[in-house]
Amino acid sequence: MKRIQLRYDSIQQVVGGEGLSVIILTDMERKNALSIVCDEHMTHQLLMRVNKVKECDNMLPETLVSLLTDKYELMIFGLYDGQYQVVLMDEFGNSKRIRMSDAILLTLISEIPLFIEGTLMGRQSVSFDANAKGIAIPINTMDVSRLKQALQHAVEDENYELASQLRDEISRRSDKE
Repeated sequence: MKRIQLRYDSIQQVVGGEGLSVIILTDMERKNALSIVCDEHMTHQLLMRVNKVKECDNMLPETLVSLLTDKYELMIFGLYDGQYQVVLMDEFGNSKRIRMSDAILLTLISEIPLFIEGTLMGRQSVSFDANAKGIAIPINTMDVSRLKQALQHAVEDENYELASQLRDEISRRSDKE
């Protein structure tokens, strides 16, 4: 199985996104990017670490990471209902699922590397351009409530092609339930 190591690149707030932000992860060569949507609380937590706020040194995540003695890595292995599936694994093969946004926070406060399965990266990533004005977010990574909001905006903007794609994604997920 080919796997690709990812690195944190940036976080950008979504205009009109009610506290949502998009985290950009890239491969180590910064050729391809993966977009991850996160909420306001996680945005705040990530920005504290990015800006190296001194108070973080005594916060729970940093304290727990300082107690880790084994080697760990994070692996993104799939996508289900708009959520990336991630596991935290130790050197002995023990693993535990973890939220994608928490995995990113963990990589920012530790030396735990984050990997993605190669074919998943190929399907979900876009070419990375550090000077790009916008960010592409695959619709299969959005939760249903965000898909419905995007559908409403697409109809209001008379972007019927996008509206059709969003409707199909919502319908596909409804059929699974």
